[in-house]
Amino acid sequence: MSQLKIKEALFNQCEIFVNKRLHTVTEIISSNQKALQSETKSSAGDKHETGRAMLQLEMEKAGQQLTGITLMKEILAKIEVNKISTVAHLGSVVETVSVNYFLSISAGQITIDHKVYFAISVSSPIGKLLLGKKVGDEIFFNGNIINILSLK
Repeated sequence: MSQLKIKEALFNQCEIFVNKRLHTVTEIISSNQKALQSETKSSAGDKHETGRAMLQLEMEKAGQQLTGITLMKEILAKIEVNKISTVAHLGSVVETVSVNYFLSISAGQITIDHKVYFAISVSSPIGKLLLGKKVGDEIFFNGNIINILSLK
């Protein structure tokens, strides 16, 4: 698979990851809104208030997750899939001796063409170290020296 095809496939997997999370959070919000509307005042007033408070907390949590998803979508929108650079930047595929990274969002492990990549945020500890590096550069992370073999 060509360099650009790999990067495109990684980008697409990140978009799928974000869209799945968006769908899940939207479902949670919808479900909680329905539950809040259907809560009726019962004779056990404290129980009712506790239930409403728990639903409200769930709604706040889902709202925070929605904000995070929006941020991920904004980061993905900044990635130029067709851009190949000699310096690691947002959207770069960084291959090392031990691990391969896609500098994008924190989407975890992605397998493309029988090769494992980790989609990581540029604001993560390893992402910060990789930014601005070139082929042949080394970084020191978790007690290991990591050599950069290629950039896509």
